[in-house]
Amino acid sequence: MSMDKDTVKKIAFLARVRVPEDALAPLAGELSNIIGWVEQLSEVDTDGVDAMTSVTEATWPRRDDVVKDGGMAEDVLANATEPEFVSGDAAKGGFFTVPKVVE
Repeated sequence: MSMDKDTVKKIAFLARVRVPEDALAPLAGELSNIIGWVEQLSEVDTDGVDAMTSVTEATWPRRDDVVKDGGMAEDVLANATEPEFVSGDAAKGGFFTVPKVVE
């Protein structure tokens, strides 16, 4: 596939990248080469090849997916920079409150 200047200009606009007018033609050539290399990958015969996520066969240890409270609400709330940013105590919910940022 061959790229032209108009296509590169549209891609640059969509990507919010400013490309000077004199750089469009060289960039079109480079992108055409890249797309050509990607198109070559479709010629590779991958029948019978298992998909892989890594170049090494490794199994990672797993842990049980268990929900736990942590029991450290008071310790976390102690990190509040100012006491008025903590609403209530740990027994009543103990959340950080922050100033409203969206009106």
